[in-house]
Amino acid sequence: MARQATVELAPGVWRVPLVRDFVNGFILRDADGQVTLIDMGLKSSGPKVMAALSSIGSGPSDVTRLLLTHAHVDHAGGAAHVAKVTGQEFGVHTDDAEYARTGQSPPQQATTRLGKLMQRLSPPATFDPVPVSEELTDGQVLPVAGGLRVIHTPGHSPGHAAYFHESSGVLITGDSIFNVLGLRWPVKSFCTDFRMTQQTAHRLTELQYDVAAFTHGPEIRDAPREHIRKFLAKNPAR
Repeated sequence: MARQATVELAPGVWRVPLVRDFVNGFILRDADGQVTLIDMGLKSSGPKVMAALSSIGSGPSDVTRLLLTHAHVDHAGGAAHVAKVTGQEFGVHTDDAEYARTGQSPPQQATTRLGKLMQRLSPPATFDPVPVSEELTDGQVLPVAGGLRVIHTPGHSPGHAAYFHESSGVLITGDSIFNVLGLRWPVKSFCTDFRMTQQTAHRLTELQYDVAAFTHGPEIRDAPREHIRKFLAKNPAR
């Protein structure tokens, strides 16, 4: 059986499985048909984003806003393709904007001698430069489908952000927390500052939402905030 191109999270909100459930993008559609796309996956995923858009009856001309949760290759890799097809430029938190523009992932944490050596021998992954026209800030509410709030949760990258769509009750967590075989932290070596990632993830418990949608892993629909609270209580910042 062919996998679904999209998974509906709420009316007008879809998850886009780009590498099965392991890497996800998202679609939000306004009542007037305007579409916002969030995260474009790896370089090979750009066409998958556009196919997902077609599967819900929308097309490139309906896209009026493009967003990234952060400037890592598994989220921004397909961005240049989507920008070209839609004719739109991207919004990303200001602290990741220059990384996106240059196609250079932010520096990764290296806490051991081996890690530091590997970082020198293997610099952060690159991707095709992304056209960025909007630098976002914490708490900013974007005019997307009734309002989409930017939640700055730095650590995984300097400008990492979650997005909260209050009217549908959907929280897009970004890489603050993974849901791969259960809730877990992102890989430490992929973070700019892993301890900060752990600290800022607590912002996700300050919101009221019905669905927690992860960029890595399937969504949680049953008491998602409580699941995240329990995870944070069991896995405190160290």
